[in-house]
Parts: sequence; C-alpha cells; structure tokens
Amino acid sequence: MNIIVPMAGLGKRLRPHTLSTPKPLFPIAGKTIVQRLVEDIANIYQGDIQEVAFVVGKFGTEVEDNLLSIAASLGATGKIFYQEEALGTAHAIWCARECLVGETIIAFADTLFRADFSVDKSKDGVIWVHPVENPRNFGVVTLDNTGNIEQFVEKPENFVSDLAIIGIYYIKDGDTLKKEIQYLLDNKVLNKGEYQLTDALENLKSKGYKFGPGVVTAWMDCGNKEAVLDTNQKVLTFDKKSVCISPNAKLTNCVIIEPCFVGKDVEIQDSVIGPYVSIEAGTNIHNAVIKNSIIREKSQVNGLFLQDSIVGRHTCAAKDPGVLNLGDHTSL
Repeated sequence: MNIIVPMAGLGKRLRPHTLSTPKPLFPIAGKTIVQRLVEDIANIYQGDIQEVAFVVGKFGTEVEDNLLSIAASLGATGKIFYQEEALGTAHAIWCARECLVGETIIAFADTLFRADFSVDKSKDGVIWVHPVENPRNFGVVTLDNTGNIEQFVEKPENFVSDLAIIGIYYIKDGDTLKKEIQYLLDNKVLNKGEYQLTDALENLKSKGYKFGPGVVTAWMDCGNKEAVLDTNQKVLTFDKKSVCISPNAKLTNCVIIEPCFVGKDVEIQDSVIGPYVSIEAGTNIHNAVIKNSIIREKSQVNGLFLQDSIVGRHTCAAKDPGVLNLGDHTSL
C-alpha cells in the first residue's frame, strides 16, 4: 500500500506560526502533525507500506529531508512532489499520481484522528467521516439504506448531511481514481473554482463503485490556534507516550501537573506547569505559571501567568501575563 499526503497549503488560519513553519510541521505534544498522522496510519493499518508521497509547496530542502526521514522510519520509500498552484484536492493528489496505484490511503495533513481503521476489502473504498455542527464548511456524504455512501457533496449551501469527510481516504485501486482525476483536469471540471476529489469519487460511484464510511471516534483539527491547543490537549490525554519529561530537562523548584510534554534540554525554575502544556527543546522558563499552552523550541518565558497560548521558536516573553499568540523570533 502507498500513502499520499497532500500538504501544500499555506495554513493562513494558523498565522503567525505558519509564516515560518509549514502547518503540517507544527508540533503537537513533541511531534509534528504530519509525523503523527503518518505514524497513526502505519500503526493501525494491517499491511506493509511501500511508499509515502508528500505533496508540498516551496518548503525547502530541510523540510523535505525531514519528511523523507519520516517515511524511512516506517520502512517505506519517501517521495516529494510539488503543487505550485492551489487548484484543489484532486489536483493535489494528481501531483503525486505516480504513487496512486493499487491500494492507496490519501491523508490530508491538517487533521489528526482516532478511528477504527479496519478496511472492508469488499468495498472499492472507505471514506472516514465525522458528524459536525456546520457542514457547509466541509465535503460531506449521504448514506443509503444499506450503509454505503450514496452521495458526495462539496461544501453544501443547503443541509444534506452532517457527516463531514475528515480528509482520510482508502482507495482499493488507485489507478481508477487516477483516471477520474485526469478526466476532471482534461475537461476543466471545476467546483467552486477548484478540482475536487469529491467530484472524482462521485463519478466513480455513479459507475457502480461502492464506498463505505469509516468510523472516527475522535477528529482533531489543527486549523487555527484554538484548534491546535485543543488537539494538543487531546493528544496529551490519549497518548500516554507523549506524557513525559525528558531526562535531559532540568527542573528546579517546579510543579508539573500532568499531562504535559517537556522536551530535552528544557530548564524550568520556580514555576508551575500544566495541565496540557507542551514545551519544546532548549526552552528556559522562570517564575511562571503556564496552562494549556505550547511553548516552542529555544524560547524564554519569564515572570508570566500564561494560558491558552502559543509562543513561537526563539521567542522571549516576559512581564505581560495573559493569553499570547507569538510567532517565531519575537521579543515581548
């Protein structure tokens, strides 16, 4: 099986952090979003993974090397493809079309999940969905009386279903999907100005292909600051391996209220940390109280009461308590 990970978006809702870090490489409890996503799929998929294709923008060689190492850690071959224009979900997958063969999982790198990942091989595909309050912001599916997917609808103006597609797809035969995407591009079949994966799937369904819904027990969005903090909180709760203090961390006169993640070479003095705090490597914290926050690498936090906040890399924050959202290389 191959995995295709489209991740070329700019992540504008998570600015200022995505001005310097691609959103899929933003850390959640000590690991990047894309690393967690690919590892979660690998850990629960019953089979071998041959290739992991990452569809990126102009992120640079350091980012690309990081992605290739994620694939290698799973025993798979990593490949980098480029989407130079934001032309939609189907176009993003088309950019990695050489990997769209045989059994394929497509996983968009702006979400994390907990799911029943068993694959019904009698179906031509499985689309993982989750109920949402406002389906107008998502692609959704409707189900027939047998439980199969009856219709794919991209961001419906009027209510047809609250089952939102979370961005994880299993395709039994990638070549068939590749042909449908090529048809969309060749005939300029646009939906809201973009080439949509849901249109390709709808075409396959109309030809008799059977798609079933996948069950999601938790869907964790990473779209904006509030969503990232909520996801960090959930991952710290779900994943006991993330609830850890590095043996290289230096703690003096501190209270750590779990769950928390404290990275290597962190120094914390005269402070109360937690719950739901992730602190990355090389950060120094003195005389602070921090709750439900992410403090990125090599930053300094002094004399603050801080909650519901994100502090970027190489950033210094002092004597300004409350809620912060600071980008990299900032001094406050």
